[in-house]
Amino acid sequence: MTNTHTNPAGVPDIALADGHAIPQIGLGVLRIDDEGVVPVVESALEAGYRHIDGAAGYNNEAGVGRALATTGYNTGAARESLWVTTKLRDSQQGYDSALKAFDDSLNLLQLDYVDMYMIHWPTPFNWRSGETWKALARLREEGRAKSLGVCNFMPEHLERLHEETGEWPVVNQVELHPTWQQREVVRFCKAHGIAVEAYSPMARGADLNAGNGTIERIAQAHGVSPAQAILRWHIENGTIIIPKSVHAARQQENLDLFGFALTAEEHAAIDALDGPTRAGHDPLTFTYA
Repeated sequence: MTNTHTNPAGVPDIALADGHAIPQIGLGVLRIDDEGVVPVVESALEAGYRHIDGAAGYNNEAGVGRALATTGYNTGAARESLWVTTKLRDSQQGYDSALKAFDDSLNLLQLDYVDMYMIHWPTPFNWRSGETWKALARLREEGRAKSLGVCNFMPEHLERLHEETGEWPVVNQVELHPTWQQREVVRFCKAHGIAVEAYSPMARGADLNAGNGTIERIAQAHGVSPAQAILRWHIENGTIIIPKSVHAARQQENLDLFGFALTAEEHAAIDALDGPTRAGHDPLTFTYA
């Protein structure tokens, strides 16, 4: 069964391998405190976002839950129109600990289920993803986590997970932007039916100035902002994106990507910006919370 989301902002769904469908644009809530996240989620829902990307490690699930409850998006038809993702803290990987952590997240979010539950980092130096995945699979069987994904997994981690569990995640969320395109990871995911989701889709703003004004020139040609030019490139690549903004006007701008299209030359010019430097952390060494 495919759940599709009628989206007031005209955001398309991306079909996942498990039959569910995820809105292509979501709101990221990293680095927003528990009080501050409430108006941010409320303004995003008002703007037309129907996809919220959270995590236990962001320490603001309770605030997200309050926003969903006060807007009525935690029950009934409104809840069904919304995609909510949360992620397991790395310190709580493992079978029993993941099940307990999930209960805590669900309580804080004031929800009966999440649309996607994710392993946050692969932690290959302390690998527990196989056992953790078995807990996630149980949550899926119970209907409390509809889709299962991972974040920051490189091909070798995806292969190891598959060897241990017989499954591929339906989504892999990775740092991805014009100057860090992770093409090998993207190719691997596409070959195995794993949808690619980009966090830091503009390198936290650094890519707005990439390529000696390339982005700026493309934006001007379409009468859009540099941010919209980059986000449109992601949309055309079929990538799920989770731009983060605490400002209502910027949130709306980040949704407004469907009134223009890049030319083949413009798209290729952004492709050509790929570089060797990530903006965030290295999945081989990093652990989050």
